[in-house]
Amino acid sequence: MQVSCAFPTALDSADNIVLAERLGYDRAWLYDTPQQSPDVWMTLALAAARTERIGIGPGVLVPSLRHPMANASATATLCALAPDRVAVAFGTGFTGRRAMGYRAVPWSFMAAYIRAYRGLLRGEVVEWEGSRMQMLHPDGHAPARPVDVPVLVGALGPKGNGVTAEMGDGLFATLQVPDFVNEYSWSAYLAWGTVLDDDERPDSEHARLAGGPGWALSLHGAYEFGGPDAVRTLPGGGEWLDVVTATPEDERHLAVHSGHCVELNPADRAAWDAGGHTTLRDVTLSGTRDEVHRKLDTLRSSGVSEIVFQPCGPDVQSELERFLDAARG
Repeated sequence: MQVSCAFPTALDSADNIVLAERLGYDRAWLYDTPQQSPDVWMTLALAAARTERIGIGPGVLVPSLRHPMANASATATLCALAPDRVAVAFGTGFTGRRAMGYRAVPWSFMAAYIRAYRGLLRGEVVEWEGSRMQMLHPDGHAPARPVDVPVLVGALGPKGNGVTAEMGDGLFATLQVPDFVNEYSWSAYLAWGTVLDDDERPDSEHARLAGGPGWALSLHGAYEFGGPDAVRTLPGGGEWLDVVTATPEDERHLAVHSGHCVELNPADRAAWDAGGHTTLRDVTLSGTRDEVHRKLDTLRSSGVSEIVFQPCGPDVQSELERFLDAARG
């Protein structure tokens, strides 16, 4: 199983990717979350110029944020800067859309978008929004077409699985491991957590800073996919809802997604302090070195071929080192 990493795109992401390459990570993915991040393509270009071996790419692109020509051109540019190191993943938009008040894009739109995007990279004339178009980049403006780049698709259910099988080269899963993960030779799984010391409590300051942002996704996901009733069943869920529902309904998505994958927002902190931290080991890859290693063995056995770990907290280097040590056993 390959061991990769991911980062919420930030001004220091290129530095972190350089570090990940030095430590031995196989690939580094950056999120496409413009409501809280600098531009993912600009940041990947900076990383490409400063690295030599590590794979890089956006994980995941949200189709509605850019025209397929814009993403195809950006992909070609990155392939020119980092030959044979680029992969691209697409998703329907969790925080990339929901943090702006939108729902996920339909799978029919996703399939049409990826079809147009891949056709453009092959040099074909494609139709989009009623117009015929083609990548017209002269020599020196982009690599010659076709531009061959692997495409992974973020999917959890049967519709997503169908699009992945038809349009993708592999699967990019998060929040849970789908039943069909072993149907793909390339199955990346994005996870959060932290390696705890053997005697460390799950409510330690280190656990909160390094494991908390990933743990909070259990609340965010429950709210987005199951509604308030699903959140109330979780430890600290009532306290979390008290904070979120104090926000006007038309801005409630801002209270839910603030600090996404970076830090605990006020609602998350209320839930954590109310006992939510007790589920840290259950909803993330957190645990002692041996516990994390066993969890990774289980993921490998289920069909995951690439574990993608996102470090959190103030000491990214320590988190990357701890996780890589646990992964290697």
